Amino acid sequence: MPGTTSMSPGASGAGAETGGHPQRWAALAVIAIAQLMVVLDATIVNIALPHAQADLGITDANRQWVVTAYTLAFGGLLLLGGRIADYWGRKRAFIVGTVGFALASAVGGLAGDGAMLFGARALQGAFGALLAPASLALLTVLFTETRERAKAFAVYGAIAGGGSAVGLLLGGVLTEYASWRWCLLVNIPVAAVALIAALPLVPESRAHGDTRYDVPGALVVTAGLVSLVYGFTRAAEDGWTAAATLTFILVGVALLAAFVLIELRTRNPLLPMRILLDRNRGGAYLASALIGAGLFGAFLFLTIYLQTVLRYTPLEAGLASLPVTAGVLIAAGSASQLLPRIGAKPLMLGGAVLAAAGMVALTQVDVDTSFVALLLPAQIVLGLGLGFTFVPLSSLALYGVPEHDAGAASATLNATQQIGGSLGTALLNTLYTSAVTGYLATRTPDPITQVRALLHGYSVAFAWATGLILLAGLTTLFLIRVRRQDVPTGGPAHLG
Repeated sequence: MPGTTSMSPGASGAGAETGGHPQRWAALAVIAIAQLMVVLDATIVNIALPHAQADLGITDANRQWVVTAYTLAFGGLLLLGGRIADYWGRKRAFIVGTVGFALASAVGGLAGDGAMLFGARALQGAFGALLAPASLALLTVLFTETRERAKAFAVYGAIAGGGSAVGLLLGGVLTEYASWRWCLLVNIPVAAVALIAALPLVPESRAHGDTRYDVPGALVVTAGLVSLVYGFTRAAEDGWTAAATLTFILVGVALLAAFVLIELRTRNPLLPMRILLDRNRGGAYLASALIGAGLFGAFLFLTIYLQTVLRYTPLEAGLASLPVTAGVLIAAGSASQLLPRIGAKPLMLGGAVLAAAGMVALTQVDVDTSFVALLLPAQIVLGLGLGFTFVPLSSLALYGVPEHDAGAASATLNATQQIGGSLGTALLNTLYTSAVTGYLATRTPDPITQVRALLHGYSVAFAWATGLILLAGLTTLFLIRVRRQDVPTGGPAHLG
């Protein structure tokens, strides 16, 4: 989930010399409210998606844009958003991000067709990419005493970790008792409260130095990712060998290659290549992207399966998806204790195996699958695996990073998860659609066969998600070489 920034640790701010701003705890509450709004939108829409899809006539091939439009914009612009917040003013960025997020939510909640909803979700992601890093940078400036800063980050981390669960529940309640549109419109009153409170309580601060931004890099990488995802979407409709499919995929790859060249040559790169070229950090970022690719799409299909095949209500689907979050929280607590003792690599390998095992179990879903016998244990095991993976990943992101690159390195980890999730959701949705189409092509399309085709598609998607998670484990096995005593065990890096 979102939650990091490219702030320089040495940036000055209000109260830096007196132990913190006098209204810092009230400001923390304001920042927490805004951050919760951003975190909620990563899961709240998943529960509402089947209803939104039916209401707006969105095809199965295109429904993934409700998720990927948000994650692509957020992940692609996160590093730029952190730079803008640092140099433009963190309070100003926080306010603009909050207002923009609320306005984009209003557009999405009032959407009359799929294209309008997709565009609103992309705007939410763009403003979230400004709001999230500004929030964390403000915390770093407001809380300068070590013990207080740890408490502030604990609150922030709890919101980032628990916000997904709140999103599942709130999405179920709003969809079932109001409308799917309120899963977006609910952000307006939340943003209004945060904005009114932020104006008097949150102080302004900014970093000093070269304030030039790598706008070309941000535009090129975002355009490349969008082209790649659109190529995957075209594959669901036209096939992998179609001219349009291959063109968009090749253009996407070319733009991403151009982004690397831009970053190598520009004086103020959005993503300094030295951050990625370290073997351990590069392995961590690649593993993060692969895990995000496997999980985002799998979670989407799980919520759709619960509502379309098992006929759960939106609220029941939200409650039924909570075991994953419970597993993550349990394992994360244990992993934080084990990390200094056994190191990052064993935890990440064990986590990948557990997560893959949980995902394999989900490939067995059927028309009458028991929640207690299969879905509950599968999700708990999956969550445990994720928890054991996330904690060492956030530490490896900062391994051997110079102080002036710490913010960018931490932000890169969040960006890779979001971008990986975008690509993975698009890929898994294409594979699902192709599997369903292929199943129906050789059978009589009666109601029972149609349900069986859906189940076949879900199993295929979960199987590919399993492969992506195992690939993340192999990445860890062959690329991570860091020693136990060298891994940092604290700091604000976050993945969730």
